[in-house]
Amino acid sequence: MNDTSDAKFLFDPYLDWTSREGIPTVEDFGVDLLKVETKPWARFGVDGAFVHLKGRGDFVSQFVIDLPPGAKTSPQQHLFEEVIYVLEGHGSTTVETHDGQTHSFEWGPKALFALPLNAKYQHFNGSGQERARLASTTNLPLVLNLFHNDDFVFANPYRFPEREGLAKHFSGEGDFIPKKPGRHMWETNFVPDVSTFELKQWDKRGAGGSNIMFVLADGTMHAHVSEMPVGTYKKGHRHGPDFHVACVCGTGYSLLWYEDSKDFVRVDWQHGVVFAPPDGMYHQHYNTGPEPARYLATALGGLRYPMTESKFRVFKGMDVNVRDGGAQIEYEDQDPRIHKMYLDELKKNGAESKMGKFIKEG
Repeated sequence: MNDTSDAKFLFDPYLDWTSREGIPTVEDFGVDLLKVETKPWARFGVDGAFVHLKGRGDFVSQFVIDLPPGAKTSPQQHLFEEVIYVLEGHGSTTVETHDGQTHSFEWGPKALFALPLNAKYQHFNGSGQERARLASTTNLPLVLNLFHNDDFVFANPYRFPEREGLAKHFSGEGDFIPKKPGRHMWETNFVPDVSTFELKQWDKRGAGGSNIMFVLADGTMHAHVSEMPVGTYKKGHRHGPDFHVACVCGTGYSLLWYEDSKDFVRVDWQHGVVFAPPDGMYHQHYNTGPEPARYLATALGGLRYPMTESKFRVFKGMDVNVRDGGAQIEYEDQDPRIHKMYLDELKKNGAESKMGKFIKEG
């Protein structure tokens, strides 16, 4: 009889790969990415760490990449998609397209960009004194677990010219694709600053909020930015796992709860904090600061390529009342504790509620 004691069983190729990369892995409900410890990552030639959030699901992961002053990453090419958000620092990225042309763009804090699938690229820290820290959301777990072959993912010569975008998409320009509130899209590869990017009004999500959906490098990775005015909060909603929600500017908190639970899970946030609501867990975002609050959400599957039937339903029903088959709780239906808690938080901060025209107060 053959000895099968060492045979692969209930094996996860992605997690096996992360264990072999030799850098830290942080696991938690929410994480302050600016405080994550990184260590030398041979693959990139700089420091890095993996961030595995409780609600990341099966298909998405996040890297933290540190470029010391004046440093550069090793040249990269891989068959997984990634969306990069600049947490701090200044630098540049070069991308080589299938025709041998090189496109370079400079980035600073709160820039957002995506690398075209399997394009060759390299990151550079433009400062001689300060580090640059990047947060990369990827679909590597999906790709590695599907093919479980490192060379296929990291040493594959096949190129995708149809997904590289136009030359202007590397310079911060893009194309607006109007649909309807909450579904308007901006197609590009690079957004210089998501904290100042023009958003479109989305009244159905609550309290004068605004939003834009991004199509980045014609990818299956999703990104959107939403904003809450001062003294307001969004309506509660739920969806499947993998949406990585990161604060861009402002301060506040989010509450999370399951339909049959009595208690809330609370995540306080400011720039650098990221969390991922677990599968089917209701969540609601609250601005408690003196300025509008923005957040960036990244996930697998977007408006162009939803990828899964459940993600298709998310984008169809994200501002539709749960009573009508959607995923949103209207203000009049929310737990009465929610608004009282918000008023108490505003009082602590010496701020005033602007929710009076959206919900009965007092």
